[in-house]
Amino acid sequence: MDEQLFFKKLNNLCTSKHIFYFLSSLEVMSDTMAAGALQRISEIEVDENGLKNPTLLENEVFRALCFQLEFESSKLSNTGLLNALQALIRLRVDPQSTLMTSLLSESEERLGGGQLTAENLCSLGESLLEFEGPSCAMLEQIVNHMQERDIEKWGPREIVMVYKILQVTSREGQQCQNLLNRLNSVTSHTVSQLSPNFASVILNSLAVLRQTRAVLLVTALCKHSVKLVPYFTDQELVDVLEAFLYFGQKLQTFTEALERHVPKSIITMHPQTVSKVMHYCCKKLILSKPIFDAVAESFVSNADRLTTDQIAAYIIPFGTLNYVPPSASSLFRKLEAVLHTRLRHFQPHTLLNLLHSCVLIQRYPINFLPKIFSPYFLQKLQAQPPGLNRVVMSQLTQLFLTVTLECPFYEGPKLLSKYQVKACPTLHSSPDVQLFKRVKTGLLYLLKKRIYFASEVSTPYFYVLDIEIKLDEEGFVLPAAQLEEVHRRIALCVDGQNRFCAHSYNLLGEEAIKQRHLQLLGYQVVQIPFFEIKNLQNTRKMADYLHKKIFPCTYG
Repeated sequence: MDEQLFFKKLNNLCTSKHIFYFLSSLEVMSDTMAAGALQRISEIEVDENGLKNPTLLENEVFRALCFQLEFESSKLSNTGLLNALQALIRLRVDPQSTLMTSLLSESEERLGGGQLTAENLCSLGESLLEFEGPSCAMLEQIVNHMQERDIEKWGPREIVMVYKILQVTSREGQQCQNLLNRLNSVTSHTVSQLSPNFASVILNSLAVLRQTRAVLLVTALCKHSVKLVPYFTDQELVDVLEAFLYFGQKLQTFTEALERHVPKSIITMHPQTVSKVMHYCCKKLILSKPIFDAVAESFVSNADRLTTDQIAAYIIPFGTLNYVPPSASSLFRKLEAVLHTRLRHFQPHTLLNLLHSCVLIQRYPINFLPKIFSPYFLQKLQAQPPGLNRVVMSQLTQLFLTVTLECPFYEGPKLLSKYQVKACPTLHSSPDVQLFKRVKTGLLYLLKKRIYFASEVSTPYFYVLDIEIKLDEEGFVLPAAQLEEVHRRIALCVDGQNRFCAHSYNLLGEEAIKQRHLQLLGYQVVQIPFFEIKNLQNTRKMADYLHKKIFPCTYG
């Protein structure tokens, strides 16, 4: 049969059974046709989970195809040889078989002889990456041959293949940095042509190879990714999000693209992809209500199918970013039900992070705190990295403080004093230096003397106050050092942008719980948010603002 007609008929067949029937009707078949038949079979029979029907490897027609290729490998065209190799690797044919040994040996010989085109090299590289992994010595040869070619004339496929090979052969890119520099330069001119798969592969490779100096290329790829969000597969989106995190990228347009894509696709998304989206939002402090609301509803439906790490990844950002979704009642009912049935499956630090995030938004895990405060659980925490460091002990202390102040009906075990810390080292607690300086200058103008307020004051209650002002019974300001006759304490919270979600006036969970607890401890909490004072032009206006804010009864 004419080859053109053969491939036309072959490509119209949709099952391996029909392909075998078609092939058995032919008396003679060229090696190129045999290789093409194998490739078509692999396209039909292999999916993301591997080979659908392993018994097809025992089919007589399949075995005849393999027999022909094994003994005619030296006569195959480069394309036929590499197509056959790629198909057999995907079909999971025994790598130690004489057939695979023959095809690999022939490929290596042609590679060494410089007989392969750039497209052939890409095809061989893809096969070897799937077949032998990072240890394959032939991958190094492919890179060496590719370097001899004119990189400027490469298409996206060649570029992507070299990135993938470099990613597994020299993980930090030091051995091939000159090649990477050339490659990064060429790639920056082809970004707009890249498919979703190619864009995600290159971003992932740049992150693995630590190409932090390729700023222009990374920026261009991140901007290009905005348009591709609806078309990424789950794994591609995960790779892109990891690259965004590694390179410190945060584009509002990318967030908006995620907000359009995630809510309508979450039903079919893999839980690990949803977890990565939430992790990205949490790390970048992005409070996206469309995404968070969709994830909350998804959790209620799918929680029983999630791993313990995925459960934590879904829930913790709600506490970190201080957001209670509309479906909160059903969300936390479901979480409690899951914890009741699967509590012992959680790793200690994962469970602590999860329960701590709940109290940040006033969801109290009363039924599970006796376990958290038990000596056995605390020993398990200590035994696993990161152990009982200050952050972990701060979480424990804040949990204990929460039940003491907000859940007086709790009668379970208490947290032993040796596990409590006196000061809270939270990630975003430090005041904005410039903002803090302006507020203190305004206070000095208002109160006339520096002795009337103290800054960065440690309290006996775990929290550090930005600024404290003491008043006597008649409302007069006392010197900050005075301990007697203090009737009222004012805690000024100088909240810079670092204490809010990105592009939002929503306080982060750690700051919200601090202000809530200070009020319960008897402080008069006065919030000085950055957005209220950023436009105050001089010290007098700042003092006027502070007067109105702190002492509204005497203002005017």
